[in-house]
Amino acid sequence: MIPIVTPEEMAAVDAAAEPVDVLIGRAGAAVARRALAIMGGAYGRRVVVVAGRGNNGNDGRVAAQNLRARGVQVRVIDAAGASSPLPACDLVIDAAYGTGLARDYHAPRPDVAGTPVLAVDIASGIDGLAGQARGTPVRAAHTVTFAALKPGLLLADGRDASGDVEVVDIGLDVSVARAHLAEAADIATWIAPRLADTHKWRAAVWVIAGSPGMTGAARLACGGSMRGGAGYVRLSVPGGHDFGAPTEVVQVDLGRDLRVAADDAERFGAFVVGPGLGRADDLRASLASLVAGLARPVVIDGDALTVLGRDAPRILAERTHPTVLTPHDREFADLSGAPPAADRFASVRELAARANAVVLLKGPATIISDPEGNVLVSNTGDARLATAGTGDVLAGLIGALLARGVAPLHAAAAAAFVHGRAAQCAPPEGMIASDLLVHLPAVLSSLRGE
Repeated sequence: MIPIVTPEEMAAVDAAAEPVDVLIGRAGAAVARRALAIMGGAYGRRVVVVAGRGNNGNDGRVAAQNLRARGVQVRVIDAAGASSPLPACDLVIDAAYGTGLARDYHAPRPDVAGTPVLAVDIASGIDGLAGQARGTPVRAAHTVTFAALKPGLLLADGRDASGDVEVVDIGLDVSVARAHLAEAADIATWIAPRLADTHKWRAAVWVIAGSPGMTGAARLACGGSMRGGAGYVRLSVPGGHDFGAPTEVVQVDLGRDLRVAADDAERFGAFVVGPGLGRADDLRASLASLVAGLARPVVIDGDALTVLGRDAPRILAERTHPTVLTPHDREFADLSGAPPAADRFASVRELAARANAVVLLKGPATIISDPEGNVLVSNTGDARLATAGTGDVLAGLIGALLARGVAPLHAAAAAAFVHGRAAQCAPPEGMIASDLLVHLPAVLSSLRGE
């Protein structure tokens, strides 16, 4: 896992570290190495460094010294006086302002469109905490950041402005980090292979989902569970509607009282409740009663989040088994009374603590927090997931991993990672939610090198 620290946390780490000139020397050397790699060498190369007055600018100046020593023609320009266009060059090093910038910045343009920009720590003009653009920020093709990722590299405008991000160790102790970016190697350790003597009931999932006009959501959630390794999937649609569940799914009628499911819950490793469930008034009381007292891990998704609404934290607070909530921004507002703040990490942590649940906030960078405030991030998703039904697949997949015994925080993060990777297997255009079901098995298998 790659640590993620806020600008405030990073300032504290810096203050407790070695002398600042030692750190700047290491940072500048790392930037110079990356610059040479981008340009393919030093011979005949020209670099412009836009340097500010703080440590970020000093990192750039040390990089300039290192590059000159290798024979690169380097021109250092004071960020305060830089104007467009910059002098002609093969590479621009953006060392104007770091994560602590608190005002708008209008970045000077390179002389030639397409000239690559290498950002130092973060693209100047991007808020280091929230990732929002301030003014007209740098759009970097590459970023070298130090010791840990910063939230602004992953969120909002910062995601596209950062380009290819490299985290470089310069000797800082970031063990204080309570947020981490999940990587493939982490996911592989969290998802244990199915045992040779396993049987279908060792990873059974009960999906309570669907309503007239929303039949696809239930099918997709069931598909996510089956493709995620559930050995048995049961589907119950309130009111007993039978709309042709997948062949492998067992459909059981609960009527309109969802509490009946608790009477036969002991054989199931997890429940998935909510995809396409509808928002009928008569479901609310039985839904609240079911999820509050269900002695099994439960994933609450889609319409169930909206139906429970702002009462969800109160209803869920006393649960003794794991709960995973999977809101997008509007559903987050239904649960908490307001959309996520610019500091999305803090918002997710706060809701997770109040609801005594793992909260997975969907987005290009999906943020997952447990009630204790430990955060995992997955950034494998992209615009291909912005289509109806993909969230239903994700809910089913989380349910399958919970049923397989994966810890709740890890199950949610692993599912988000695998879900995003499955989308990346699809063509850039035209992907639909059911395409994910085709790719999930290959992605899960690839994590073990199969």
